[in-house]
Order: sequence, then C-alpha cells, then structure tokens
Amino acid sequence: MHRRALLRSIPAIGLAAPGLARAQGSQVLRFVPQADIAVLDPHSTTGLVTRNHAYLVFDTLYGVDASFKVQPQMVEGHTVEDDGKRWTMTLREGLKFHDGEPVRGRDVIASLVRWKERNTFANAMFAIVEELTSPSDRIIVWRLKRPFPMLPEVLGNSSSPVAAIMPERLAKTDIATLLTDMVGSGPFRFVADERIPGSRTVYAKFDGYVPRAGTPSLLSGGKIVNIDRVEWLNLPDASTAAAALQRGEIDWWEQPPSDLLPVVTRTRGLKVAVLDKLGAIACLRPNHTLPPFNNAAMRRALLPAISQTDTMTAVAGTDKQLWRDGVGYFAPGSPMASDVGMEALTAPRDLAAARKALEAAGYNGEKVLLMAPTDFASITAMSEVTADVLRRIGVDLEYAAMDWGSMLVRMANREPPDRGGYNLFCTYSLGVTHMNPATHNFLRGSGDKATFGWPDIPRMEELRDEWLFSSDPDANQRIGREMQKLAFENVPYIPLGQFYQPTAYRDRISNLLEGAPLFWNLKLA
Repeated sequence: MHRRALLRSIPAIGLAAPGLARAQGSQVLRFVPQADIAVLDPHSTTGLVTRNHAYLVFDTLYGVDASFKVQPQMVEGHTVEDDGKRWTMTLREGLKFHDGEPVRGRDVIASLVRWKERNTFANAMFAIVEELTSPSDRIIVWRLKRPFPMLPEVLGNSSSPVAAIMPERLAKTDIATLLTDMVGSGPFRFVADERIPGSRTVYAKFDGYVPRAGTPSLLSGGKIVNIDRVEWLNLPDASTAAAALQRGEIDWWEQPPSDLLPVVTRTRGLKVAVLDKLGAIACLRPNHTLPPFNNAAMRRALLPAISQTDTMTAVAGTDKQLWRDGVGYFAPGSPMASDVGMEALTAPRDLAAARKALEAAGYNGEKVLLMAPTDFASITAMSEVTADVLRRIGVDLEYAAMDWGSMLVRMANREPPDRGGYNLFCTYSLGVTHMNPATHNFLRGSGDKATFGWPDIPRMEELRDEWLFSSDPDANQRIGREMQKLAFENVPYIPLGQFYQPTAYRDRISNLLEGAPLFWNLKLA
C-alpha cells in the first residue's frame, strides 16, 4: 500500500512503539530524530544525530550565532597577547557538570585533546599549539607557535564532532573507546536509566545550568530551557512516525520524507518549516585506502555517471525549492565557490563513458561494497540511486544494508570489506561546513588524520593552510578555485547535490530556533 493511502486509514492503526501516551500536565516534548542515536560519544563520530544529542548534554567554549559568527559561550571572554601567540580564556562563574562537580580548566584541556583526534580542523590547529595549560580552575592559556586569529572559530565550529566539554575523568578515555557515561554541563541531563537503545533516549532539564546572558541565537546566547523533559523516540517507519505526529503522540518529527510532506502539510495543527536555510550537501565518499578506489583514475571514472538531479529528486522530491544541482566542492553562493571543473558534474550524463573510463583505469570486475542505512530516509535514497548507477556502469556491487548506528561504527573500520570495512558510502554534511576550507572535513587531504575515507592529497593541505593564514579575499578566491580543480582531479568525494530538509511539528511548539534541532528557547502550549 502507498504510504499516503496508508495514512488515510490512521484511525484503525495502532502504533508499534509502546508508551507514546502523553503524561498528564507535564512539559514533555517528544521528538523523532533523523535516525537512532546509536553512538552517544560526542567526540567519536561525524554523525549529525550524535552532534544534536551532544548539544543537549554538553556545552562548548564558543558557539556560532544565526549569522554564523562565533561568540563566547562557556568562556566569559578572552585576551590575546604576544602578537597573537598567547590566548587567555576565562570560564564563566558557576559552571558545573551534571554530577555536581565544577567545570575546571583541566576538564576543558582534557576534552579538547580528546576531541581533536576526530575533528580534522582541530587536529590541524593543535599542530601550532606550543602549550595548553590551566594555571587556575577558571583560566586556560594557549601558547601558539604562530598567530592564529581563528582559534575561537575552531573551538566553536558546528561541524561534527563538536568540542563538547566533559569531566577530565571521561575525557581521558581513549578515543577508540566509545563513551556511554554522558556527563556534561549543558542545559539537559542524560537520563541513563530510561534509555532503551534503538527505541528511546531521555533528557531532563538540568536545574544547575547557568545560562549565558543574552538573546539565544543558534548555538550562542542564553540557552533558556522552558520544558521539563525531552524524549527522543526512534520510529524508523515513516508511516508510523507520520501517524504518531498526526495523533499528537509525538510533537516534532525532524526529517519527514518528501512523499509524506503533502499529507503532513494538510493536517490541521501541524506545521512544516525549513530550519536550516543553508541546507545539506550530499556526498558519495570512497575509501581511498583500499582497491579499487585507492586509484584516483577509478574515482574520476564515476563522475560522468553520477546525476545530482536524479539523486536530489530521490532525496527531496520534485519541488525544486527543496534542492539544487550543479553543486561543486564549496557551497553555492559561498565566497569559495567557483565554476572550475564543473562540467564534470553538469555535462550530460554518459554511462558508456563512465564504463569505458572504469575499464581504462584498470577495473577488472572486483567486488565493491557500498554500505547504506535502512533507517535514514535521505541517505537511503541517495544510496539506492548510487547503487543503481554503479551497477549500470558494470560495477560488481555488494549493497550492504544496515542500521545507521552500525554504519557510523563501520565508517571507522580500515579493514577490507570481508573483514568489516567498505569501499563507498553516501552521507551528507551541513551546507555551512562547506562554506570554506576551515570546517570542510570532506575536503581534507590529510590521509590517516582525515575523516572516514582518508584521502591523502598533500597539495590540498598546503592550500588549506594557505587559506587559514590569508586575509586577502582575492587570494582566498584563487585558493578556492585551485582547491576545486584539485578536487576534480583527485576526487576526495563526489558531490551529489544540496537539499533543504523540512521539519514537521505540532503547533503547540513555539519559539523554535533556526539551524539544528535545538531544545532551548522553545515553548509548549
């Protein structure tokens, strides 16, 4: 039965998930996230569902506002001395963790040292850190080898994983070990004894949270909590989630699929909005360390076959207000975007040319494993389109379907596919992270230190470093053009287009902030 037809019979359908009846008189918000939050550790994965969870439980030293400018958050402020090579940051008074312990400088340092192991921007920044010390509980001092005015931008950037601050005892856990003890200093506490993996995650208002003064704006300003509790409910079946939203059994559905939007929009008491105006950019990411895609010619061979139009239609439907094609290696409209090499993606698609290029690159019919989630609608859609194209150009494809949580864990596996590794995967990252080289993790060429896929492109790193220390707009645009040219030659990933994900919620919710799914500032009627 088509999903829309199914929804017309909602009154006769009972929800499969138990316990959705609302408690009487309580300020509880029930939310269905984009996918199950299988990885709780805020430092360990690039998954946005983990990042969104992190913003409830943990706080950061700095945060971006709605204009994407970085503002102090946990810090009162900072001073810069020694020609930009010494930064002194002072923590706000009264900050404490959910276990009652105060937030100290040593907690901050241990957290940042752990975080840098998986955040490529931070890892590069730490290369110029001479010393990081905490002479007193509220003071953190950075001594740098060279001036680096973008230090707050690194600490406050919203690309995943974020610089979540946690107690030193947790932060000293090796990054290869996933943390499950969620103790932060953010506006909500993680309620461990109510978590049901794969089904429910619960957060309660942290009464000891000290909001910053000022108007809330994205990830900065005063994070004022007006509700008692947030419940994240995993409802991977879209029809079940839609039915629950229409019945008032959930309040907010983060990512309704495009084919159900008309039904949701017509339902009285529901609202649909696009909160992130910069959208998301989809990517096909090869594993650069394993055959056949350790060969740049093999990666380039895929370019003539990939259709951004087909991929985005599958993800976001036929309404072109919700997606765009012709997307290169920087977000459209950003200062770094250019038309260099774009014919590789915008020329008429040619499957025969792609097949011929694969053969010329040396492809001999080896098995290629594309891992794909079964419970993440947008990524599932782009994965299915990609799989179809690969098969049509002669790739012997293994489509490894799994839940999103398992896929996040498998991304870090460097072994061959028969030992738990992979050759390709589709994903997306936020458009704001594609604006420039600072936060563009998928454009890094730092090999083992790069994010999953591990491209090794030394010239890309040189250009990135040149951009980081440049203040000349003309020079920066030149760098952007050269980086895109280099990207089309080396193909760290294949851009699949940009889409704008609507979210759906009941009209009892007001004061939603734009950007990520954020749970402060909002109110329930």
